[in-house]
Amino acid sequence: MSFVAEFSVPADDFALGSALAAVPEMQVEVERLATHSREWVMPFLWASEGDLDAFEDAMADDETVAEVTTLDRLDGTGLYMVEWSESVERRVDAMVDKHAIVQQAVADRDWFLKLRFSDEDRLSAFRDHFESEFELHRKYRTTEPKHGEFGLTPEQRETLVLASELGYFSVPREATVEDIADRLDISTNSVSQRLRRAHDALVRNTLVVNGRGRRV
Repeated sequence: MSFVAEFSVPADDFALGSALAAVPEMQVEVERLATHSREWVMPFLWASEGDLDAFEDAMADDETVAEVTTLDRLDGTGLYMVEWSESVERRVDAMVDKHAIVQQAVADRDWFLKLRFSDEDRLSAFRDHFESEFELHRKYRTTEPKHGEFGLTPEQRETLVLASELGYFSVPREATVEDIADRLDISTNSVSQRLRRAHDALVRNTLVVNGRGRRV
């Protein structure tokens, strides 16, 4: 049974430590992920929320970056192709050797990594190896229904979609909890619980990392 684990790691221990320190408001997100080749695990980065000129200069001087190319800039967001230094590639090699599959990687002051493991033994081996650097925030089995897309159960997703279609979230509101309950043939209390839990799951899985907001 596979597991997903969410870790944070200081940028100084992973990548872009000095660049992110130079432009602390910057948020970075990896666009393309793979594990078959160290050179193609994190080649494309989106950066936003900060001074792009300053960040590009800082990346050029960052010791974890061998080379960076600006691919696109639009509305305060930059897309970059990065060739990483040997130190980053060694770290990636170690992660792959410990059977971690990178599903998501974003950073502001620290990196947030969502990693998949084929079983709990491999997750435990990974944690033992990176114990002093990677802080585990949560882990979960990917087959558990409560951890579907964005952490939503099928029932929560169905309720949210129906609520939106009926106009429950419109201003002014065009539908009530009772309307949703009638359509789903469940109690109003069940609808309220699904909506609250769905909202909480969406916030935790799309906006929050380690108590701070982030872009995804």
